[in-house]
Amino acid sequence: GGKSHMDSTKLKRLIIIGASGHGKVVADIAHLSGYTEIVFFDNDPELKMCLRYPVLGPDTMTQELDGDVFVAVGNSEVRRKLMEQDSDRHFPVLFHPQAVIAEDVVIGDGTVIMAGAVINPGERIGIGTIVNTSSSIDHDCIIGSYCNVSVGAHLSGTVDVGNNCWIGAGATVSNNVNICSDVVIGAGAVVIDDIKETGTYVGVPARKMSKRR
Repeated sequence: GGKSHMDSTKLKRLIIIGASGHGKVVADIAHLSGYTEIVFFDNDPELKMCLRYPVLGPDTMTQELDGDVFVAVGNSEVRRKLMEQDSDRHFPVLFHPQAVIAEDVVIGDGTVIMAGAVINPGERIGIGTIVNTSSSIDHDCIIGSYCNVSVGAHLSGTVDVGNNCWIGAGATVSNNVNICSDVVIGAGAVVIDDIKETGTYVGVPARKMSKRR
C-alpha cells in the first residue's frame, strides 16, 4: 500500500519491537505521527524503558496486545522474520514530518522514512525498509524489501536495488545502476556499474571484497 496520513479517529497504540537506538528514532517519528500510546518489546530482560516508553517483555508477546506493530531492528533478516511472525498485524508506514516525499511514491508496509530524507517522484519502496536520516533517493528508483539506505546515502535517478540490501552511510549510487539482492555497499563507496553478484562492495569506484583477508 502507499503512504497515507493516519486518520485521527483511529489513533491507537504502536508496539515497537526492538528497544535500540533505531527503536528510539522510530518511537520519536511515531509520536510525531500522532500515535497516542507507544510500547516496546525487546528480548533483553534488563531493559525496562526506551526513551520515556515502557519495555513490556520479549517479542513473542505481541499477540497479547492490540495495536499496530513496527519492527525496529537493523538486521534485515531478523526484521523479515519478525514481520512474518506477526504477519496478521498492521505494520504502518512511518515518515518524519520533515522528510520530503513526492506525492506518487509507493511505500510498503513497515517501512520508516527518517528526518531530512528526500524521496523524489516515481519511486517504489518495498516492505520493512529503512530510509535513514538525510539520505536521498532520486526519481524513478525501485528499492526492494528489507533494505537499509543508511544515513547520508544518495541514490541517483533510475536505480534499482534488490531485497535485503544495505547501502552504507554516505555511499553514492550513480544513475541507471541495478544492484541485485543481498548486497552490502560499504560506507562512502561510489557505485558506478551494475552489481550482479551478492557480496560486499567497498571503495571508489566500488569493488567486491575478496574472501582473502
